[in-house]
Amino acid sequence: MDDLTPQPDVWTPMSAASFGRNMPTRVLGILTSIGLWIGAALCLLPMIWMVISSLRPRSVAPNQIFTGFDQLTLENYQNVFDRVPILQLFGHTILICAAVLVLQIGIGVPAAYALARIRFGGSRPMFWLVMLTLMVPSQVTILSVYIGFANLGLVNTYAALILPFGVSAFGVFLFYQFFRGLPHSLLDAARVDGLSEWSIAWTIVFPLARPAVTAFAIFSVVARWNDFFWPLMMTQGLGIAPITLGISYFADAETGRDYGGQMALSTLAVLPLLIAFAFAQKRFVEGIALTGLKG
Repeated sequence: MDDLTPQPDVWTPMSAASFGRNMPTRVLGILTSIGLWIGAALCLLPMIWMVISSLRPRSVAPNQIFTGFDQLTLENYQNVFDRVPILQLFGHTILICAAVLVLQIGIGVPAAYALARIRFGGSRPMFWLVMLTLMVPSQVTILSVYIGFANLGLVNTYAALILPFGVSAFGVFLFYQFFRGLPHSLLDAARVDGLSEWSIAWTIVFPLARPAVTAFAIFSVVARWNDFFWPLMMTQGLGIAPITLGISYFADAETGRDYGGQMALSTLAVLPLLIAFAFAQKRFVEGIALTGLKG
């Protein structure tokens, strides 16, 4: 009968050679991990500084933020709730972000589907025209857009905060990349069953594009949630202002800049985005991977 007792590993010249060949890969993996940790720490450092600043007493100078951690307090958050209608500002921001996202998806999905899967005259030039708009900075057209809305009497209205962003060339491109990778047999089978192109786009293609839609939704919401310049131009007071304009109320020319209040409101403003991204992270990465690999 064979001896079934496990034998200890024996170091042989072949195993030594294999270990030597794997050494560069292991070293590269370790260095990559260290680099990623350092990069993550550098990215998180401003967030950490913001949170700590929001918890320090209002009397502490900005250059003393990282000293005396025994004096942490919530008085800056109390000051935020006393000075600005925080819940109202959050409501305005959510409404603006949701309306813009619905318009961008409602226009971008059919447009991208038509450009990617339907052959018609001028489809390629039209696609490149959409791509060219990505090269035009928004600052170039912002003055003409403002004058147009002012002439229409739409300054200080929700329409002025929503309509300029209702069409997203980036969204069309992202959905286009995804739709290009769908199998022709799936769409042909739907046409044989008698579905119109509109029905195919919304009942078949759109559900399949949920990862891409989730990825785009994060980009869209973050862009509108953090927008400061356009609402500053188009609103008067806090009547319909988003959360970003509330931060400017803590920079008073008479009383001085309230850094603690600004950091407290900034922390509250970014918290919903962090929570949303934590729940949508998997689909976000999946959507970016799928749309990035389709040609």
